[in-house]
Amino acid sequence: MAVGRTIRTYFNGSWQDGNAAVMRAADHAMWLGSSVFDGARFFDGLTPDLDLHCARTNASAEALLMTPTHSVEQMVEVIREGLEGFAPSSAVYIRPMYWAADGDETLIAPKAESTQFAVSLEEIPMAAPDAAATLTRTRFRRPVLESAVVNAKAGCLYPNNARMLREARSKGFSNALVLDAMGNVAETATTNVFMVRDGEVFTPIPNGTFLAGITRARHISNLRADGITVHECVLGYQDFEEADEIFLSGNMSKVTPVTAFDENRYQAGPVAKRVRELYWDWAASQP
Repeated sequence: MAVGRTIRTYFNGSWQDGNAAVMRAADHAMWLGSSVFDGARFFDGLTPDLDLHCARTNASAEALLMTPTHSVEQMVEVIREGLEGFAPSSAVYIRPMYWAADGDETLIAPKAESTQFAVSLEEIPMAAPDAAATLTRTRFRRPVLESAVVNAKAGCLYPNNARMLREARSKGFSNALVLDAMGNVAETATTNVFMVRDGEVFTPIPNGTFLAGITRARHISNLRADGITVHECVLGYQDFEEADEIFLSGNMSKVTPVTAFDENRYQAGPVAKRVRELYWDWAASQP
């Protein structure tokens, strides 16, 4: 699905302009879902944490029993080469991907050495600084490692997220605040989540049911360096109902304030604003 205005595709060792075809009808990933990806960003001439996103791509491939074909350094080099085809002022979504072409003797498991690699670069604007989200409950939950590959950024996990989003949109909200199998808040359908109470920040503790994001970790580090207390702990819906602020953390938009959780209303508050300032300042300081 192409959503960007300009797209460049890396496959089989070279860059092509446009949304190039890279998968065949009988590829293992086409019918059995053995695909992983990651998302990084290029904006203001910056690629914050690009190496960490590439490293997570390789870790995701291994979690799905595939053998990565590129080192982190090779992947970063390929991506930087591809970004030369965009203006320095562009905002680009960077998506490195692996998938299996063949199955092993079981057919169901991927043949590790058949792993394929591609990168999609799409020109997608960053969200406006005043963009906001609204949240609601969902009946769908995050799975656990024993029942799904939640330790990977895998394409096969996203139909569950899609159900959450459809349910939320049908109720007039933009996203869903999602519980894990134990009934604790895990994340939203598309992002990690934070809340603020009495000047301190709280976020669900990683418990193996959701990916604790790279941008999430960066926000925690920046906040603590700024003298703000951050708690990673068990949280429920009631905690978010009683919050002073809620904000989301994800690679696509980095920081998004929340203005509603069901009937509860919030202002885009000072902590979310500070998180955004800290992130942009940190990104600009990187070599």
